[in-house]
Amino acid sequence: MRLPTIITITLLAMLPSLAGAEFPSSFSAAKRLAEQEIYHDRELTFYCQCAFDFEEGPELANCGYEVRKQQERASRIEWEHVVPAYDFGRQRQCWQEGGRDLCRSDDEVFRRAEVDLHNLVPSVGEVNGDRSNLRYGMLTGSDAYQYGQCQAQVSFEVDAFQPPAYVRGDIARTYWYMRDTYGIRISRQQQQLFNAWPNQDPVDRWERERNRWITAIQSNSNPYVK
Repeated sequence: MRLPTIITITLLAMLPSLAGAEFPSSFSAAKRLAEQEIYHDRELTFYCQCAFDFEEGPELANCGYEVRKQQERASRIEWEHVVPAYDFGRQRQCWQEGGRDLCRSDDEVFRRAEVDLHNLVPSVGEVNGDRSNLRYGMLTGSDAYQYGQCQAQVSFEVDAFQPPAYVRGDIARTYWYMRDTYGIRISRQQQQLFNAWPNQDPVDRWERERNRWITAIQSNSNPYVK
């Protein structure tokens, strides 16, 4: 078996609070916990604020959502990593050697990052698929697609995704938490956005409530949510 990298050992040593935390045992378990314990009475999608039922999917007509291309995916709820698994995976040796599967089986830091509930939000499936691992950005080109009344926009020409103003602060605070907890690097361009976004979108009551629910489950909080 390959020995743990120095980076992995250092991160785990720096994070004693995580060592005793009851993190979900798998990504499937994380999604189940998020559904049953966090979003059981807050059934609005992250980017589009569409009401939804976990079994029936999002109510697209009621939130004015317009399908870009993938009707089937748009009809279901998927769990979005605000910081994509690709971003926190590709910086690790396991990803370079064997991708996501190897990281899941052989890298404790990656496993914790993948199931961390602070980084998981419910999304219209099509939006989750379109965003994928695109960077966040502010779009100005005519090629950007907006999902009807949903204020999220995507541009495959410049490989960027623009979130609605009302979740930009949530995104910045999540990135900073993941950076501090798992040593994830944030590009200068992204950091410039994140420095501005919390002022545009301060912490609200739901974000605080969500943080309390997650803290109760996995015993660590996002210190940027106050």
